[in-house]
Amino acid sequence: MSKITVIGAGNVGATCANVLAYNEVADEVVMLDVKEGVSEGKAIDMMQTAQLLGFDTRITGCTNDYAATANSNVIIITSGIPRKPGMTREELIGTNAGIVKAVAENALKYSPDATLVVISNPMDTMTYLAYKTLGLPKNRIIGMGGALDSSRFKFYLSQALACNANEVEGIVIGGHGDTTMIPISRLATYKGIPVSRLLSADKIDKIVKDTMVGGATLTGLLGTSAWYAPGAAGALVAEAVLHDQKKLVPCSVALEGEYGETDICIGVPVILGKNGVEKIVDIELNDEEKALFAKSAASVRTTNAVLKEIKAL
Repeated sequence: MSKITVIGAGNVGATCANVLAYNEVADEVVMLDVKEGVSEGKAIDMMQTAQLLGFDTRITGCTNDYAATANSNVIIITSGIPRKPGMTREELIGTNAGIVKAVAENALKYSPDATLVVISNPMDTMTYLAYKTLGLPKNRIIGMGGALDSSRFKFYLSQALACNANEVEGIVIGGHGDTTMIPISRLATYKGIPVSRLLSADKIDKIVKDTMVGGATLTGLLGTSAWYAPGAAGALVAEAVLHDQKKLVPCSVALEGEYGETDICIGVPVILGKNGVEKIVDIELNDEEKALFAKSAASVRTTNAVLKEIKAL
């Protein structure tokens, strides 16, 4: 009996739960939210699609009832608030740090062996908070940002190539932010052919820039953060772990010397399987990419420093 809990039944959390159910990733998916009735209502709505879409996963919702999440294999945390007008970065991080830490601690009381997937923003910093405070082994704490950023990168590549997005490969490393992520265009391919042979340098440069502001672009269009791709990215990470898929997925994980960094959670390629992060894959970066990665790590550390300022660490 496999079980996944999604904490937070907002747009991202509900989408994630829906994708998990539709793809029958687990036997049971539980959504938990602080707002009375929201997760219960969305769970019923999703279950009423089961006979229409042909899936057998059972979806339930609950309001702050962590006992309902017991014995989960994977816990996905989407909880938190978006930054509001006039809110400082410290206020945002302070609020979300308190939420993420509290919900993770409560869920782990009932599922001590679960792997944690963090979606809450700022994602690298919330992943680092979980790593530093929850007492879990580092392989069981995964920030999903690189999975989302890489999906966006592949989308823009496929648009430029006018090809099927499933036949494009490309990864994004570094921090999950529009100034910190690093799409590795040098390694991007279409059916094994380097995209540098198929697209001009100017087009590739535009793809990289579009990828980096991918989230901001959608926020500008929607008036709020995206949810379909973030939710699906969280589901992909959970599935890779639960089904022991040994997939290579860029994720925010704790580094201990890899890529020249320590005491940080940041996006790098990893192998995901039943033990969570089973291996950090060392792709050989060129000098320019190394410099970009070091700059990205420095930016993430600046955000992480707020955790100490607000005494969350």
